[in-house]
Amino acid sequence: MNTYSITYDGDLRCTLVHDDSGQRVITDAPKDNHGRGEAFSPTDLCCAALGACLTTVMGIAARKEGIRIDGARLAVEKRMSAQPPRRIVGIAVRLAMPPGVPRARRAHLEQVARTCPVALSLHPDIAQDIVFTWPD
Repeated sequence: MNTYSITYDGDLRCTLVHDDSGQRVITDAPKDNHGRGEAFSPTDLCCAALGACLTTVMGIAARKEGIRIDGARLAVEKRMSAQPPRRIVGIAVRLAMPPGVPRARRAHLEQVARTCPVALSLHPDIAQDIVFTWPD
């Protein structure tokens, strides 16, 4: 079981600690919600987690098949509701995949990515717009 420790540092900033490794992440409220926007917001982390998770599980599947996806690049865009209550309404993920992935394995890797644990854990009302670009 993974555990995390969080300290509210004041002024809408928190320090998150991954207890097993000691790694730290700072969060800050976004500028459009009373913050300074000097670090990831909690909703930014949620959206970034989707990108990291789908890439990680795709990497696991690729490794099992002897395929390398090193150098894959992602752009993640968070879409927030225009009306209260504030919530994430959509996450767009654009993946630029590296060369060398066999065409016959691409659909499988895309399916693995789209069914990563974070994707399956997000509320179904949150639109997930995931697009893969292959170099050829």
